[in-house]
Amino acid sequence: MTKRALVTGVTGQDGAYLSQLLLEKGYEVHGVIRRSSHRGVEDHRLRWLGIGGKVHLHDADLADLSSLLRTVNEVKPGEIYNLAAQSFVASSWRQPILTANVTAVGVANMLEAMRLGAPDARFYQASSSEMYGLIQEPMQGEKTPFYPRSPYAVAKLYGHWITVNYRESFGMHASSGILFNHESPLRGIEFVTRKVTHGVAAIKLGKANELRLGNIDAKRDWGHARDYVRAMWLMLQQEKADDYVVATGVTTTVRDMCRIAFDHAGLDMEKYLVIDPAFYRPAEVDVLLGDSSKARKALGWEPEIDLDHMIREMVDADLARLRREP
Repeated sequence: MTKRALVTGVTGQDGAYLSQLLLEKGYEVHGVIRRSSHRGVEDHRLRWLGIGGKVHLHDADLADLSSLLRTVNEVKPGEIYNLAAQSFVASSWRQPILTANVTAVGVANMLEAMRLGAPDARFYQASSSEMYGLIQEPMQGEKTPFYPRSPYAVAKLYGHWITVNYRESFGMHASSGILFNHESPLRGIEFVTRKVTHGVAAIKLGKANELRLGNIDAKRDWGHARDYVRAMWLMLQQEKADDYVVATGVTTTVRDMCRIAFDHAGLDMEKYLVIDPAFYRPAEVDVLLGDSSKARKALGWEPEIDLDHMIREMVDADLARLRREP
C-alpha cells in the first residue's frame, strides 16, 4: 500500500526538498498551502526541483483548525510533517502576534486535527535551534536548557513543548527535530545566507556595487536542507517518537561564510561588504553549535554536504537566476 504524507509549509525550502525525498521513496505527497493572491507562483520551489505537478495541494491554514481537520480527513495521512511557520526571525519583532498565532498556536491546531482525524499517524514538528538563544552550554543538545531571544524563538518553544505534551498525554507518535541553520539555493532571499549569495552574484554581474549586512561576527552551525529533511523522515520511521538535535557540529561566522561566497565569485570581499547597524537584531544570538550525537547514533544520520559546497552551489544558482532576468 502506498504511504501517504501530509506536509505543511510544502512550498518552502524544507517542504520542497522533503516532498522530493518522499516522492523518491514512493510516497503519495499532499501539501497544505494558504490561499494566495499570487496563485501559480507560490510553488516555484517545487517546480525548481521538477516536482511541481506531483504534489497534491490543499487549501488550509495553520491558524484555522477547521481547515486542517477537513484536510486531514480528506487525505488520511500516515505521516504529517509540520514545517509551516512565520519563520523569519527579524519579522517576528515586527509581527509578534502573527508569529505567535501561526508558529506557536498553529502547532497545537495541527496536533489537534491529527488527534481527531488521524490519531494513528506519525507527526513531525520543525523545532529550531533559535530556542537555545542565549546559550547555556557550549554545545547544545536535547537536554540543554532553552533561552529564546526573539518572538520567533518563543513561539517555536511553545510548538516544541506542545508536541511533547501531546506525545505524553495522548500517546501520539509525535517527534520534534531541533534543526540548526540549514540552507540551500531554495532559501528565501531575506535569510542571511541567501542574501549573501544573491548579493555576491549581483555584484559579479554588475547589478549591484555593495552588500550591506549587520552582525557578521555571529556564529552559526550551517548545514544543507537536503541533508536535514532526510533526518525528518528518519525520525518518523522509528518505533518510538522522540526529539533530536540535527546539526553539523561545526560553527562558522557570517564573515567567513561571506568570504566563501566572494572567493567563489572571484571578488575581494573587503571592497564590497558594508556593515549597517540597521540590520542588527534587538536581541542578538551570538553563537549556536549543535550536538547531534543522538541523531547520529539512533537514526544513523550523517550530514553529507559541507558549508563550502553549499555556499558555492547557492552562488551558482543565484548567478543563473540573475542571468535569466531582463
